[in-house]
Amino acid sequence: MTTASPGPRTGTRRITLLAALAVFAQESTWNFYESQVPPLLREHLTSAALVGVLMGMDNLLGIFIQPWMGSRSDHTRTSWGRRMPYLVVGMPVAAALFIVIPHATASLPVLILVMFSYALVANAFKPIAEALVPDFIAPERRSRANAVVKIATSLTTIAAAVISLLLVDDHPKIAFAIPAGIMLSSIAVLAATVRDSRSSAYRAAVAESGAQPRNGAARRRVRDTLKEIVSDRDRSRLLLLGAIVLFGSAWSASRSLITPFGMETLDLTRGDAGGLTLPSGLAFIAAAYPAAILAERYGRLRVITGGMTLFAAALTLGTCLRTPTGVTAALCVGAAGAACFLVNAAVVLWNLAPSAHVFGTYAGMYSISWASGGFVGPTLVGAMVDATGWPLMLIDIALIAAVAIALVVRIDVSRRGAATPAVGGPAGQADDAVVAE
Repeated sequence: MTTASPGPRTGTRRITLLAALAVFAQESTWNFYESQVPPLLREHLTSAALVGVLMGMDNLLGIFIQPWMGSRSDHTRTSWGRRMPYLVVGMPVAAALFIVIPHATASLPVLILVMFSYALVANAFKPIAEALVPDFIAPERRSRANAVVKIATSLTTIAAAVISLLLVDDHPKIAFAIPAGIMLSSIAVLAATVRDSRSSAYRAAVAESGAQPRNGAARRRVRDTLKEIVSDRDRSRLLLLGAIVLFGSAWSASRSLITPFGMETLDLTRGDAGGLTLPSGLAFIAAAYPAAILAERYGRLRVITGGMTLFAAALTLGTCLRTPTGVTAALCVGAAGAACFLVNAAVVLWNLAPSAHVFGTYAGMYSISWASGGFVGPTLVGAMVDATGWPLMLIDIALIAAVAIALVVRIDVSRRGAATPAVGGPAGQADDAVVAE
């Protein structure tokens, strides 16, 4: 088993914050994109399902781009490392394209073209930034590190909501420029401070690559990893990826469609509807680190299951309340539950990886599953809204989350039934969270 070594605590804290900054940089534009591009599309389109399709386009691109780029970065060898070269090129290009979006609204084809270009570039480096966590952080500390990363992500959600409240209605072009500026500032700090060639995972991958010619091993491809996961008799990884798709569908729909939901159901302005997620961002931040601590104590799958259940129950309650205050409260409780999934699901998958050599590929697998959910969710929920109306949108999302809960429960039950003392992953790396002892 090859993993990153724990290292000094101060070094771990420093790289955790820098990895969080890398994800913060990319998410600074994504969250605002999810919140404010749907109203731009609705200026040209009336169908919620069609808006959902176009909003899911970036996730469809991610299905093809993210695992390939994650694998490509796994095999990249430079003095700067295998991740940073892609980040310092991709992030500035994505920021420039993001600034152009509000200037392209006069024409639907031009708007779609700019959206496609931004999504293409931004998807290319998404799994690469996330792979910095397993590169530098030891397995037993990854939930806490990923909690910090998710807190950084939630801060961008809050920033998007604040920008929506203060600027979107009167200064939409300036509003889009601010997240892009955050991305540029963040990557400047990363470029000056991070050399992932110094990580233990990078050194282990270099050593493994050097041994391959002597052993006659071929370069590992994405389809080799997929084939291994699908054919493995232990279905844990495959079921987990399915749960990620489903919960990603529920979460993405709750974010992408909340602005038109607020406008249609709660009679809010575009800016006020875009701000509905602000308090839930604070709730997510409050819940993220406790979700990691609880996972270390009680088991990651138990905490994931409980969190998803809380998410589904909260959205069901929000459907019944149907007031701005009630929906905001439901989103807060739901976000706290979602934190349990978002903090721990990727860690379970990383800890099931065969070695440090494929951390980028596994980050890509997580991203592709989440992106698949992001594509399916808004489209599916949009179609349900077309059939049943906007007032039932939240309970539609809760139904999708319920199916994800069933998959995670099955993983947990099958793992406990197998009674494997170390609960090693199918590839041999311990998932210290599957059993709660």
